[in-house]
Amino acid sequence: MTTPDVPRSLWPSAPPAPDALAGGLTSADPVTALAAALVTSAVTAPSASTVTDPSTVPGTDSLAAPATGPVTADPAAQAASSAAHPVQSTIPTAQPTHLPTAPVGLPGQPAPFSPELARRDFPILHRTVNGHPLVWLDNGATTQKPRQVIETLAAFYGTANSNIHRGAHTMAREATEAYEAGRAAVAQFLGAASPDDIVFVRGTTEGINLVAQTWGRANLGPGDDILVPVLEHHSNIVPWQLIAKETRARVVPVPLQPDGQIDLNAYADLLSMRTQLVAVSQASNVLGTVPPVREMTALAHRYGAKVLVDGAQAVAHFPVDVQDLDADFYVFSGHKLFAPTGIGALYAKPEVMRNMAPWQGGGNMIESVGFTRTTYAPVPHLLEAGTGHISGVVGLLSALNWLTSFDRDAIAAYETSLMAYAQQALATVPGLELLGSAPDRIAVLTFTLAGHDPSTIADWLDRDGIAIRAGHHCAQPALAHYGLESAARASLALYNTSEEVDKLVASLHRLQQAA
Repeated sequence: MTTPDVPRSLWPSAPPAPDALAGGLTSADPVTALAAALVTSAVTAPSASTVTDPSTVPGTDSLAAPATGPVTADPAAQAASSAAHPVQSTIPTAQPTHLPTAPVGLPGQPAPFSPELARRDFPILHRTVNGHPLVWLDNGATTQKPRQVIETLAAFYGTANSNIHRGAHTMAREATEAYEAGRAAVAQFLGAASPDDIVFVRGTTEGINLVAQTWGRANLGPGDDILVPVLEHHSNIVPWQLIAKETRARVVPVPLQPDGQIDLNAYADLLSMRTQLVAVSQASNVLGTVPPVREMTALAHRYGAKVLVDGAQAVAHFPVDVQDLDADFYVFSGHKLFAPTGIGALYAKPEVMRNMAPWQGGGNMIESVGFTRTTYAPVPHLLEAGTGHISGVVGLLSALNWLTSFDRDAIAAYETSLMAYAQQALATVPGLELLGSAPDRIAVLTFTLAGHDPSTIADWLDRDGIAIRAGHHCAQPALAHYGLESAARASLALYNTSEEVDKLVASLHRLQQAA
């Protein structure tokens, strides 16, 4: 929490390279050798009880069983995966001369996508649970992490760990460059104009609270309206309730249609000159609904209102362009994007961010401190008090490189087809009812099963190694729209397969037969 040892003007910077994220990193990145060394030295032989027979894992018939430790131990599987999909990372070798200032793009098109290829990069997907191969269908809560991210985190702590922005020594400069390269990568991933438009936060929740407590406190007052659709996650409801109580503004719910879409006619009617903010998710975590955010934003702007978009459930499923959306704020969490927990990002339009006051005070967000006068750093550092989650940023950068090395349109098309398959398959289960049927949606399948409460369903499936979520999903108003207090939810990601869907459906059939 000290003041910088080096003037801010001399801090290392990392301007984004053009199209740097188009294809991920080249296999010549110096961390490849380091990561391989870490794998060789850190992995111990797995016990027989913890290794999954690869022939029983959907989509991995040619993949030998890896260790259940932090990285895959099978050299043949790693070689096959690396050949088609190079390690994505940005940390130097054990004797670094410098860190890259931005990811290095591959020429040409992104790599072709297949779920089998993606699965090879996820060690955890090849473990067993209760004697069965793991079927991870709880991606709406958190996604699993590819080996590239796991190895990058180990490499950072093994060779480059240092605090950032405040030191004159070599490792401080290298860590700072990696951190700021992460900021540049996030800006490119979201289509932002500049890395300076990006603030690192713990996740979506903290990002929304930051906006509420900075922009909201300065701009909301008695009689002002904050429009929030009923489908929102609690993290996009409660912060607005708190600041509304403080400023004497009011939170106005926007109703849903029976199929889970936002009632756009009601939304248009609720907008007025009193509306100061619209807070809307780009994809619902409980219904999967993808609202027409661009059109909703354009309409809100006619009334001079700002728009905050919760992208937590969207960023892993389809490309995002904040400038095309014309969003004033955009937030997401890394852990739902194959990155570590505890890291996320807030985008704000530069003209909006420049007028935001400090949220927290401390080191990093100041220029000079005295008992008679303190001056602050420019944004985005103004909003990043203290030591941030440095390794989390490095892991997020690795995850972005991994994800964007694939054709993202192909990922979206695959997930759409898998969701359609799952909907048809689940329809064969007696007494099962899916919630929401919006035509534009991500692969979230929330359901009830006659005669069984959601926790019983989740417990039964867990016995077969199938992980789903049960409860209110931090979206109680959305469930109340259907007269429910809780439901079961299977949420799909790019590494899930039709075979896994078949296992889910077969287990639910057995549950109904056992009743």
